[in-house]
Amino acid sequence: MTDNRHSMTCDEFHQQLPELIGSGADAPAHPHVQNCELCRDFLAELEAIAAAARELFPVEEPSDRVWEQIQSAIQEEEGKPSAT
Repeated sequence: MTDNRHSMTCDEFHQQLPELIGSGADAPAHPHVQNCELCRDFLAELEAIAAAARELFPVEEPSDRVWEQIQSAIQEEEGKPSAT
């Protein structure tokens, strides 16, 4: 299999981008981005939007009490006889 990432078009890169991001790949290190100023700028804009969104909706960890309640509910459920 040949590596054609250097010769891909911007449209081809944009089509691959969701998969790259979803897989956790280092999109800024992709060869097309390294050689294409337009896609570098596009990726930088996406990263700025994602960072702003994270600030709008910060991730909050549930309290220890929530985890204790979940664990207790699971233990109660495991102790009950099967409904079948």
